[in-house]
Amino acid sequence: MIYASDLDRTLIYSLGALLVPEDSPGLVPAEIIDGKTVSYISHAALQRLKELTASIIFMPVTTRTIAEYKRINLFQETIIPDYAVTSNGGNILVRGVVDQQWRALIGRLVERNSAAAEEVGKLVRSVVRPEWIINERYCDELFYTFMVYRGLLPLDEINHLAERLLGLGWKVSLQGRKLYVVPEAVNKSDAIVHVRRTVHSEPMVASGDSLLDKCLLESADYAIAPRHGEIFAEQQATLVELNYPFTELSGVHAGEEIMQYVQKIYNNLTTLGVGPQ
Repeated sequence: MIYASDLDRTLIYSLGALLVPEDSPGLVPAEIIDGKTVSYISHAALQRLKELTASIIFMPVTTRTIAEYKRINLFQETIIPDYAVTSNGGNILVRGVVDQQWRALIGRLVERNSAAAEEVGKLVRSVVRPEWIINERYCDELFYTFMVYRGLLPLDEINHLAERLLGLGWKVSLQGRKLYVVPEAVNKSDAIVHVRRTVHSEPMVASGDSLLDKCLLESADYAIAPRHGEIFAEQQATLVELNYPFTELSGVHAGEEIMQYVQKIYNNLTTLGVGPQ
């Protein structure tokens, strides 16, 4: 069995996403920068994940850049996955090394199917005023991340911008204070399908909280999303029926429910004789 999961606000949580005090019992540092903990995982979720990784293939699937993923101590020291998808699917790491064939394929697809990054950057900046932007990055030569003052953003204009960019082969996702602008070819689903073929393991469970995770959840056999983030907000606004459940809790403790769900699926499959493959 494969378990493919988004990281931030799904399994690990920054201080602003915890929804509990930082000194609450049961929190384990996941990411430490310059001696300061910047994200945590629930102890219960970590223990269950550690137990499961002895029998399943666990794959982190994140929008973080390669460098940002590698600074997560948890996945460099405690649980070290053989495969990880970074850069929103633009890069695949195999035992920590970039799969250059996949990266080259993505580069060709972006060049063929999406407008040039320079053109897209100018279009975004024509709508998102400089005073709304805290900083801007072009990540792993693949996509833009704008750190913004979210309260200042006119959402109607952002939605209109998203429609225009879709016609240029780019997608927009607003997650907290981060506005992501990503070429369509750079997605988590295609990357995980590629890895899934490589490892020859079935079935797959997935978890994630943002609109950039939707394609990942939809490509899985079983999926779950936390009761926070863009997927939950969209479902509440549209009341569209989804093929997967939400957790009962929000914040860091949603990670515990997610891992309980993964454990339940694993147990059911093992009982049915599907078991670890």
